[in-house]
Amino acid sequence: MKLFIARPMTPAVETRARAEFDVEIRGNTLPMTHEEMLRTLAEFDVVVPTLGDQFSAEVFAKVPETRCKLLANFGVGYNHIDVAAARAAGVEVTNTPGAVTDATADIAMTLLLSTARRAGEGERLVRTGDWQGWHPTQMLGHHVTGKRVGIVGMGRIGQAIAWRCHYGFGMDVAYQSRSPKEVEFPAENILSLKELAAAVDFLVLAVPGGAETRHLIDAEVLEAMNPSAILINIARGEVVDEAALIAALQSGQIAGAGLDVYEFEPAVPQALRGMDNVTLLPHLGTATEEVRTDMGHMALDNVAAFVAGRPLPNPV
Repeated sequence: MKLFIARPMTPAVETRARAEFDVEIRGNTLPMTHEEMLRTLAEFDVVVPTLGDQFSAEVFAKVPETRCKLLANFGVGYNHIDVAAARAAGVEVTNTPGAVTDATADIAMTLLLSTARRAGEGERLVRTGDWQGWHPTQMLGHHVTGKRVGIVGMGRIGQAIAWRCHYGFGMDVAYQSRSPKEVEFPAENILSLKELAAAVDFLVLAVPGGAETRHLIDAEVLEAMNPSAILINIARGEVVDEAALIAALQSGQIAGAGLDVYEFEPAVPQALRGMDNVTLLPHLGTATEEVRTDMGHMALDNVAAFVAGRPLPNPV
């Protein structure tokens, strides 16, 4: 049984993979090329793909008889894999839910606080040597404690963000989700996304990527937001119409944005990079040693179950 891992992993994960499987670990940190994906489907029994490895219907169509029977995705999001095309080719798909929840929620709070309190702008001011000292009206930002947050997508990650907002900062929580959620704190379910956008100080995106959520946040939703409101995206870049967001920020339609993901990443428009009211992170949502190791082990648990003929722990 031959295993292919698409990018370098943490030492603990690579050690386990080499001990338990006949594995090839790709040394390149960039997404797989089209040719590499074709090769792995033809030559390996299991592939562990990562974000950006676009296993599309076109890729599957070019390998009529795939040796690969499992894509054990490293990550909770799998919109880079055409699951229907994979299944039609006889390839199962798994992911790594749960392991990423707290780390991603922490990054959402990092972006929310950093953008509201102008932390990135302030750090740049200090680093350039331009700071002239404290004064009563220096870099006044937005208060967070006691404000109202709107969560778009109230799954594991959305609930973890809402929990931090409510218990950590006494925030009033509203959300939009496909179904009402039972949570341990007060939370109002607002069915209309535009109504939610109009009713909150911070709008936080925590929905999966994919065709159903592409450009969910468009010009109309941004127009519904208050001029003092801030948008936070820790979901997928394509959930936001980036051009509409840039226009809303440039016109003062909204006060700011905190982004960990981008519509065409790793490309980030100069218009966003040049704005002081935007906090930009390089997709750090799950970037801790512990979490990436847990994700790797969860992916390998799916591989081990497949090899042993057991039910897959995390099928999608």
